[in-house]
Amino acid sequence: MPIPTLLVCHKHYSEFNERGNYFADMFVDSFNVFLVNLKEAGSSSKVKERDELSMVETVDDLEAIREALGFEHWSFAGHSTGGMLGLVYAIKHSDSLKRLLVGGASATNNYMEHKDSIYCHENPNNKRLREIFSILNSSESTREERIQVNREWIEMSLYDPSRFDEYFSKPSSGKVVQKRLDYYSYKELPTYDIREDLAKIQTTTLVYCGKYDSQCPLVYSEEIYKLISDSKLYVFERSNHTPYLEEKEKFNEMLKDFVNLI
Repeated sequence: MPIPTLLVCHKHYSEFNERGNYFADMFVDSFNVFLVNLKEAGSSSKVKERDELSMVETVDDLEAIREALGFEHWSFAGHSTGGMLGLVYAIKHSDSLKRLLVGGASATNNYMEHKDSIYCHENPNNKRLREIFSILNSSESTREERIQVNREWIEMSLYDPSRFDEYFSKPSSGKVVQKRLDYYSYKELPTYDIREDLAKIQTTTLVYCGKYDSQCPLVYSEEIYKLISDSKLYVFERSNHTPYLEEKEKFNEMLKDFVNLI
């Protein structure tokens, strides 16, 4: 039986290299995995117009890659904004996807205003998060300072922050491509709401989320699940935003279901 082909996107503003990616690594035993550097990432082409960074334009780029590789279909697994990209892909090109996995995501920008999200001004961690962003974006910050505050940001998104070193013990990749993140944050996110279009998705979909997700709270994964007719929801009871690290064994059980989807 041939190994199914899977396109993986952790976040749609990340850059990857030969070290792979923690999220993508979860799939390599079951799929022929493609981890793509989108435009402006790594050695990929640069954009001529800013709108080429949009999710709609990006899924058209991914379609062009699928066709160039000669695949009639492939599957898609996306986490966080990578999951949002997967939803847009399935809305526009359902016929190209055999199965879809979406985790820690949202179909609306409302997650930014939910009190349980660290991106909401009402969240107790938001003030410190904004300070962290200032340090990360400052040209005067040292490399050591940036590493430290980036760790602090990640720890805000872990169910058990004390296990940070355990989770992130091996080399990986996925650094932020600022140009892509800025487009998402300032151009796309303010009007992002694809809820009405989710009914168009014909691809069998698995939706998952950590019960204590502090970036895209669980309610938004529940909403995605309810709006996609052929879908199933998995909730990770002892996870925040990274169930694939926080509950790896349970995540692998979910992947068995994902592999067996027709």
